[in-house]
Amino acid sequence: MRLPVSTPALSGPAAPTVSFTRTKPGGNRANPTTEYSALLRTVRDAGLLRRRTGFYGLLFGILIAALGGVVTGFILLGDSWLQLLMAAALGLILTQFAFLAHEASHRQVFESGRANDLAGRTLANLFVGISYSWWMTKHSRHHANPNIIGKDPDIDRDFVSFIEEDAANTRGISRWLTKRQGYIFFPILIFEGLNLHLQGFRTVFGRGKVDKRTVEIIMLLARIGTYVTVIFLMLPLGMAFAFLGVQLAVFGLYMGSSFAPNHIGMPVLPHDSKVDFLRRQVLTSRNISGGWVMNAFMGGLNFQVEHHLFPNMPRPALRKAQQIAREYCETHTILYTETTLTEAYGVVVKHMNTVGIAAASKEFMCPAASAYGR
Repeated sequence: MRLPVSTPALSGPAAPTVSFTRTKPGGNRANPTTEYSALLRTVRDAGLLRRRTGFYGLLFGILIAALGGVVTGFILLGDSWLQLLMAAALGLILTQFAFLAHEASHRQVFESGRANDLAGRTLANLFVGISYSWWMTKHSRHHANPNIIGKDPDIDRDFVSFIEEDAANTRGISRWLTKRQGYIFFPILIFEGLNLHLQGFRTVFGRGKVDKRTVEIIMLLARIGTYVTVIFLMLPLGMAFAFLGVQLAVFGLYMGSSFAPNHIGMPVLPHDSKVDFLRRQVLTSRNISGGWVMNAFMGGLNFQVEHHLFPNMPRPALRKAQQIAREYCETHTILYTETTLTEAYGVVVKHMNTVGIAAASKEFMCPAASAYGR
């Protein structure tokens, strides 16, 4: 397992001057929330938790305009294979709507929880076609226990294995694929869009508890019914299937490629780990450098450390929060990780292949888990 590489604290006129009291690297075990409380207070006093509804209103307007442009292009192109360009553009735009739904689910957009839920549910179900309730349940568990075995659903075995024990327990064709999962990881993300839609329908029509089940069923059925009907009425059969395939492939690849660098390849902690909240969030998360372009491309997920430390912080405040959090981590000897996107993807592929090797052996020991969890 590759341990994170620390980065130096920011310096220069852009970095805020913040005074902290140095504590032991292990933190205050008698009261493990002390360090995080001090950091949270600093961030709150800087006004970084204030809602930025104007930003989100503008962003929503831009996405609606982009969506309108795709619809217009779709109508004007008619029976043409250039429609596949519209399909690809639609996949990108729907991913951006998914980012907005994610931020609403974290209460980043409005002060009112009800308003955030309404926005998040509408964007997720009616625009993107994903169950908001399914996402909330799964994502809330992830934020509480990132990269913790048996607690974080994001590292549970699915088509691929994220931890060695799961890889060692694969059989047959699954074992053969697991040994090579790093190389096929990004290609198979083209199916992630379809998987997300199916997960939504399994949830709302399943037996488990679903908040606003009827509303979500209506929204999901209305969304997919209208979308598919328009595609197949406007395009020849083969082109209609191609349009759906390209749109889902781009959507799945974009979604998966945006979330994959956040935690894969970072330390995985044992189920009974005793790591305090601050270190649990920082040590298991990775930031992606790249400025405002990366911030727009990843919907704020490039500031994964700060997002996990302050999950209800609006996207425009994350950059300033990073300056404070990184200096604070250096002061308290907490390893803070930031890489480029290409470096992160390299780590993801290497880590997935390293895990896949365990498919040939049931012997496994994770030094990082032992170091941070005991």
